[in-house]
Amino acid sequence: MNYLTPKKIGLILGPLTFLLIRLFFHPEGLSHEANAVLGVTLWMALWWMLEVVPIAVTAILPIVLFPLSGALPLADTTENFGHKYVFLFVGGFILAIAIEKWNLHKRIALYIISLIGTSVKKIILGFMVATAFLSMWISNTATSVMMLPIGMAIISQLQDNPETDKNENRIFGKALMLAIAYSASIGGMATLIGTVPNVILAGVLEETYGIEISFLNWMLIGFPIAIILLIICWKYLTSIAFTFKQHDFPGGITEIKRQIKDLGKFSYEEKMVSLVFAATAFFWITRTLLFKKLIPQLDDTIIAITAAIILFLIPSKKEKGKMLIDWKSAVKLPWGILLLFGGGLALAEGFTSSGLALWIGEQLTLIEDLPLMLLLVIIVMAVNFLTEITSNIATTSMILPVLIPVAVVLNVHPFTIMIGVTMAASCAYMLPVATPPNAVVFGSGYLKIPDMMKAGIWMNLISIVIITLLVYYLLPVLWDIDPTVFPENFKGLE
Repeated sequence: MNYLTPKKIGLILGPLTFLLIRLFFHPEGLSHEANAVLGVTLWMALWWMLEVVPIAVTAILPIVLFPLSGALPLADTTENFGHKYVFLFVGGFILAIAIEKWNLHKRIALYIISLIGTSVKKIILGFMVATAFLSMWISNTATSVMMLPIGMAIISQLQDNPETDKNENRIFGKALMLAIAYSASIGGMATLIGTVPNVILAGVLEETYGIEISFLNWMLIGFPIAIILLIICWKYLTSIAFTFKQHDFPGGITEIKRQIKDLGKFSYEEKMVSLVFAATAFFWITRTLLFKKLIPQLDDTIIAITAAIILFLIPSKKEKGKMLIDWKSAVKLPWGILLLFGGGLALAEGFTSSGLALWIGEQLTLIEDLPLMLLLVIIVMAVNFLTEITSNIATTSMILPVLIPVAVVLNVHPFTIMIGVTMAASCAYMLPVATPPNAVVFGSGYLKIPDMMKAGIWMNLISIVIITLLVYYLLPVLWDIDPTVFPENFKGLE
């Protein structure tokens, strides 16, 4: 019997929903353009959730549907795919490719692990710190893929040692795999380029409301949340989710030193990439502090693209006649993520320019009397569990444009709920499909779905509590905002 699969159902349901919205859903106050944006959004949401086509392909639907339905002109739609934050990612990805090409990422990871220690718990902490640090600058997918073989080599070293209890091996393997996955997601929360939802938030605010979130601004709130989550996650994995009778790691330091030795001496290429990487991070972090008055035109995107260009100009000694990075390597950057980001910004533009976001906000009269803390808990929890089954990029793309009108209704600062949603989108720990790092470590064979769900449900709940408390209490102090007042500098919402 040929059953209908979710993909086949979604293939029909997406365009059918769009047509039904266009033909029959015309409530008072909803403009023709807003109706079209709503129809396209629901079509995209269904295709994203059911994965009818690759999610990056769904993200380019607005290029076809917005102009044809009258939602947004073609030029206004496509300019979102060339937004400055798309090029911030391009520069960041090229820098990450250079780091990976010359194995600098592996050297950084191994040195961090060796410095922290080689007892069972400290090995796990070392992996988490190294993974989180790399994930601040490199995609969490690439970071987890890179850390996986190092972790599996350490597990094998423990398994091969006759002093090690077999059951202890299994527990350590599970704990280390989850530690890699969780810290890859947590590290991405710390910086603006660490994960795509962070940049989607920045893009929505700048494109629609002319409000910039700089690299430093984001780190002021993202870094503390990431550090606290990382510490709690380590304590949870090594003391509650898993317990170890054997505290020493026989042969652990030997394996780490062997892998460091295999890398050889710190090469000229690694030194040059390190220099470019350090300079880029320095300018990103200090731009608004040191260079705002001196070079007001300087922007995080300009810094990223400058770093990428420099990598094409510095010659390599190992590869005669070539530079630190060539175009053959650079074109391997994840174009799908760039398309996803552009599609998310196009949706946000459609929501705002058509008036759909404002219309949705006006319908939310039921939540007017909700306390801000309770609303934040509800939104953070909903997004956290929604991203267990949907792309976090798709989720933030659909939800963020609606939140500013919600803030209007509640008379609260939009940053409070928008930051909460963005952070929550990076904290799905339960299922292999929730995030690429989860899928990567699940493929190692050390974990089963019940293992991930049992550990992940508690990490989800922990992250909901931490995000809610820090965004509610710490964000107003760090960003100097009043969370209980809608600000006057948000244009077009008076």
